[in-house]
Amino acid sequence: MEGSFRRSTAGLLLIAGAFFMEFLDGTVIATALPQMARTFHSNAVDLNVGMTAYMLTLAVFIPISGWVADRFGSRRIFASAIAVFTLASVLCGISNGLTSFTLARILQGIGGAMMVPVGRLVVLRSTEKKDLIRAIAYLTWPGLAAPIVGPPLGGFITTYANWRWIFFLNVPLGITAFVLTFFLLRNEREAERPVFDWITFLLCGVACSTFVYGLELLGQAIGTWKLGVALIAVSVVTGAGAIATTRRAQVPLIDLESLKLRTFAVTIFGGSIFRIAISVSPFLLPLMFQIGFGMNAFHSGLFLLALFAGNMGMKSLTTPVLRRFGFRRVLIVNGIIVGVAILLCALLSPHTPWMLVVLVLFVNGLCRSMQFTSMGTLAFVDVPFERMSAANSFASTVQQLSSSMGVAVGALSLRMATLARGHAHETPDMVDFHIAFVLVGILAFAAVFDCFQLPPDAGSITSGHHVKRETEFTQV
Repeated sequence: MEGSFRRSTAGLLLIAGAFFMEFLDGTVIATALPQMARTFHSNAVDLNVGMTAYMLTLAVFIPISGWVADRFGSRRIFASAIAVFTLASVLCGISNGLTSFTLARILQGIGGAMMVPVGRLVVLRSTEKKDLIRAIAYLTWPGLAAPIVGPPLGGFITTYANWRWIFFLNVPLGITAFVLTFFLLRNEREAERPVFDWITFLLCGVACSTFVYGLELLGQAIGTWKLGVALIAVSVVTGAGAIATTRRAQVPLIDLESLKLRTFAVTIFGGSIFRIAISVSPFLLPLMFQIGFGMNAFHSGLFLLALFAGNMGMKSLTTPVLRRFGFRRVLIVNGIIVGVAILLCALLSPHTPWMLVVLVLFVNGLCRSMQFTSMGTLAFVDVPFERMSAANSFASTVQQLSSSMGVAVGALSLRMATLARGHAHETPDMVDFHIAFVLVGILAFAAVFDCFQLPPDAGSITSGHHVKRETEFTQV
């Protein structure tokens, strides 16, 4: 690979494969919790600490990824992250208790926190602006596909093998990716050793972890809401402190300067709302299929493959659509379609023909893939090369937080529906799920408003869409 992903897709496929391994591991264990609980002689609900510890570790360590890559080299850190993640997978697989499993998940989270943002940084630094859409399209499919493929895959492995194989399968993949890294990636690093902003890192770590855990508590039992609110208040205070310290830092850990770029800011603010909205479906849909439709876990997971098919089906159309209509128009129109597609889920019932259910999920997959790829590409079209590392770390942190919020927001929407209908302590019914999808659909519509602030020619150097040419054609 001669420094350009335009000339070879091997590096892109390597990084996308590593991303898929990391994203998949965050979702695949959900259906294995009962069997794991029997092995650990504990309650299945208590095993949520392993998933929570993983998410919190990601939230804490992602902000440091850019500085570490600049300091030691992107290839070295990416390879080390794969090694740590693979080793942690083995430790998870041989765990025989909740404590050892949780510690292994924390180590796995450290590897994942370095793997994803550093891999994306390698792509951003090696890809020309005009080829950014194609590159980002490769990197977005793991984040879209893993939450959908994870539950049925985990259910299949748990049912027909053993839950330990969920983690052992990472070993051959990790070893292969580790070796290929040294052949396909260059060890790019900053010429000058940047000074690390420890104070901002600590404040940012506290802010991110308390925010993620606080939201999770809000979506759980009613008795935990006070602690959830208190943790979110701590997050706001420490987050404000992190912003104050980063403004005075010689080398800022948080790239606030890039927020002055409208294309970057839209993907942070409106983009976060959108990521939250689309992250809810892989959580709410399986629950609705199992509780409302009466399906088992494996069959309900299979329905989500229609979402995956939609995600993949849109990949070849993303570039020509953006070239024809431009980022602004696509994000606005497709964003509205995303909201409508989510609202259609509120019309599904056990009596809906299964082909129609598949069609609704397939359309959801198509439009969410287009929006996700467009947002991911637009974020970096105007970011200068010298700020790419800091902007990528900032964007990765926000993306991780917003994606992690999806499950919490889905649980919170469902809880709000049960509270409004006066049966908060009972199992949700179909009406509760329909109300929850309506709330999430409204959230998706809200994400569109931020896109109206984009100029008509936003990201034209990447999309190839030229407003002037279109105006002249119209006048003729």
